[in-house]
Amino acid sequence: MLLATPIRLIEKIGFESIYITRLTGSMIIFLVHCLGNIFILPIRFTAVLRQIYFIGARSLLVIIVTGMFTGMVLALLAYYNLKQYGNMELIGAATALGLIQELGPVLAALMVIGRAGSAMTAELGIMRNSEQIDALECMGIDPYRFLITPKFIATIFSLPLLTCVFDVVGICGGYLVAVINNDVPSGAFIQGMITNVDWADLRLGLVKPLTFSVIIVWICSYKGFYVHQNRSGVFGAEGVSLVTTNAVVMSSVSVLALDYVVGLIML
Repeated sequence: MLLATPIRLIEKIGFESIYITRLTGSMIIFLVHCLGNIFILPIRFTAVLRQIYFIGARSLLVIIVTGMFTGMVLALLAYYNLKQYGNMELIGAATALGLIQELGPVLAALMVIGRAGSAMTAELGIMRNSEQIDALECMGIDPYRFLITPKFIATIFSLPLLTCVFDVVGICGGYLVAVINNDVPSGAFIQGMITNVDWADLRLGLVKPLTFSVIIVWICSYKGFYVHQNRSGVFGAEGVSLVTTNAVVMSSVSVLALDYVVGLIML
């Protein structure tokens, strides 16, 4: 009995290690297969445009609303914190840098995960459960190329553009709060941005959404495509819901972790 507990602990550690190793290898193979298909012609442009509309255009409203209020909050906080030091000309710089470097890429990615990533996982999971993916394979159609590649291309194309919209709308929201509501000079707000925002900040604000887009579509597509391999052993509609929740959580945490890594490398 005294040896039972350590043995069970060692077995659990071994089982978890094997599972993580197999999952990592499977996900890397899935990513390589999907990215390789991007460069193989012909590309199904109709499917790509349909995914761009779903992932990009239909996410525009939530991106605009979130960006507006984020910029307003940033400007409000900058105003009350900088007012006591008399550095009112830095409000525009603080708002723009906060949005471009950090909040714009991260919050836009999280909004896309919640709106489009979850739907992506659920769609592929339902197709797997209803054997539609198996039917494609039986007909000699590559399901990666037919289903996943358009999602990869559309997400990589859409998320950087959505991030740019988020940043622009957020800066406009910050301008409204600082200049219209709190009487900060318009010239000081704009000049602060021009002086303090340079190409390195813009480059960081574009590299982050590019890397986030790969992570999002990779995790969400993988979880839906292999819904039948979930650890819970639950299948059907309940299995799809569990895998979708897991994909949203995993991709969100991955975005936050990758945000730190990319910032550490590029700053």
